[in-house]
Amino acid sequence: MSLPQYIAAGSGAIAVFLLHGVGGGKEAWSTNVQPLAEAGYQVIAWDTPGYGGSAPLSPYTTATVARALALLIEHVGARRNVVLGHSMGGMIAQETYALFPDNIDGLVLSATTAAFGKPGGDWQKEFLRARFAPLDAGRSMQSLADELVDGLVAPGAGAEVKRAMTSVMAGVPEATYRLAVTAISSFDQRINLSNIKVPTLVLSGEFDTTATPAVMERMASRIPNVQYRQLPGVGHIANMERPADFNRAVVEFLQQHFPV
Repeated sequence: MSLPQYIAAGSGAIAVFLLHGVGGGKEAWSTNVQPLAEAGYQVIAWDTPGYGGSAPLSPYTTATVARALALLIEHVGARRNVVLGHSMGGMIAQETYALFPDNIDGLVLSATTAAFGKPGGDWQKEFLRARFAPLDAGRSMQSLADELVDGLVAPGAGAEVKRAMTSVMAGVPEATYRLAVTAISSFDQRINLSNIKVPTLVLSGEFDTTATPAVMERMASRIPNVQYRQLPGVGHIANMERPADFNRAVVEFLQQHFPV
């Protein structure tokens, strides 16, 4: 397994790993990396395997992606590691903690869930059929991004924010998108929520219809050492939609549990 590609900023003994969503890439964190670094942390934003400069994996599962993250954590070699996962990245964060708990000292789970679907079930088949139908009909990732972004933001989100989200999603290779969506459609870590012993911040967005506040608050209630926080006025991609609010919430959590 080759080392995933990443960008890094800051320094110090505490590393914060930023894991993007299924329609993302390391560029999705462009307004978050520097503020977290300026707060005193070493910040690592990766390209999930198959995205950007990172080589694809086979088989492509949440477990194999988690092993790639563990390899990156070992490579960085920080004294303590906090994993911040958005959407799909939050699922990978949970999977990595389940497989490699000694490698992770803290978690931030943003706009994500502990269970996405049922392997091999009718729901999963219909979800995949509907999600891939535009691509099967010959549409591009750019066209798909144009369609999906409006449903990911809060009402009244600015055109510049939507253009940035669309640009990141349009750059995802179609083959990787299909593999990643298929992998997360059978994700289920509900049984392991009570085993998360490290400090954890669960962040939801007020207008998120993908990982709703109710779902995320219910997930948070099953994690022992948790803080739950709802960010007002944002949809599914809070880190891009209102980065100042998102960064403030993350830095406050880090300073409380991982002071530098």
